[in-house]
Amino acid sequence: MLLNLPHTHKIPWLPFSNIQRYSYVNVYMKWKKDSYYDSIEHIHHSIQLKPVIALKNSIVQSPNGCIPISAVSKRGLQLDVPMKVSRFMRQYPSIFEEFRGPACNHPWFRMTTEAAEIDRDEKKVYEESREELRSRLRKMILMTKENVLPLKIIQGMQWYLGLPSDFLQHPEQNLDESFRFVEMEDGLKGLALESRERVYSVLEKNAIKGGLNFDGSSADAIEFPFFPSKALRVKSKIVIWLHEFQKLPYISPYEDFSNLDPNSDIAEKRLIGVLHELLSLFIDHSAERRKLLCLKKYFGFPQKVHRAFERHPHMFYMSFRNKTCTVILKEAYCNELAIEKHPLLSVRKRYIKLMKESEMILKNRRMKNGFSNCTEKLNLESNDLDEGGT
Repeated sequence: MLLNLPHTHKIPWLPFSNIQRYSYVNVYMKWKKDSYYDSIEHIHHSIQLKPVIALKNSIVQSPNGCIPISAVSKRGLQLDVPMKVSRFMRQYPSIFEEFRGPACNHPWFRMTTEAAEIDRDEKKVYEESREELRSRLRKMILMTKENVLPLKIIQGMQWYLGLPSDFLQHPEQNLDESFRFVEMEDGLKGLALESRERVYSVLEKNAIKGGLNFDGSSADAIEFPFFPSKALRVKSKIVIWLHEFQKLPYISPYEDFSNLDPNSDIAEKRLIGVLHELLSLFIDHSAERRKLLCLKKYFGFPQKVHRAFERHPHMFYMSFRNKTCTVILKEAYCNELAIEKHPLLSVRKRYIKLMKESEMILKNRRMKNGFSNCTEKLNLESNDLDEGGT
């Protein structure tokens, strides 16, 4: 059964909790394309980088540091490879070096020198940042309704949190005594937390830095940082609604919210605060929208949580590149000092730079092959002429 873990901080009964219920404004803001957010490389190359990292891990975990293609050829779905595995690996010669194996002349793959160097630095970051990575996971669990998350949900979010793929397989070195494995409903195994500490969100920390006298004993009207889209006209009634929305009390993502009216604007402000905090924890402060929707049950999100991104485009940008919807936290890219950078971000950027070098390598190969074919054709024509002249 699902364990009911105690919440340390409870929200007192708020007399204004239901005041906003009948002032709900059916906000609709037209989506506007923004080339700035659509061109952030480490976000939009992430969909290709994820299977690259998975295949890289398969190689470096091998005792010999190399693998035959047969070791991964049937694991494409598991590794998120969008095509035939061998074809995918050959697209990145700057990362995967192909050679003929010792038996049956089958193709084998190993890491290039440059990729192996980044892998060593990646392991070093994991080692040096273990406590920070653990803290990010801890915060994510503490935002749930009952301080517990199924292991399958955590595994699905590891890529965003920056946790190594085998993080949960080595709990003795990656988790501390505050975590414990539990049995949940539906036969699921989960990871639970009992925390006695007061956890402050990014917005609360920034508010304190800005001089807010915040003691956590009551809900303060912390305003969200707005970054409106350029040339986007907003109707006057929406402007008024946003102004009133900002005045509402800010409910921390780490507080109990069971006494909030789910149909009130206060509950919506809490939802926006949770989404802001979640994206703040992720490596590139973005995530596929469908991944966030999978969290509804455990974070107490409303059924139509996707509308939050449509109603608040001044905080979230929805990019439709790569045939998927990616939600991006604007603040992370408009105010570099507002949100702490993830320790693994620089490593991922290096991998992406190496991936892009593959494009040039393949282009040079095609040009070289084209030149060789052209030269061969000229030689054949020359020989034909010589033969015809004798």
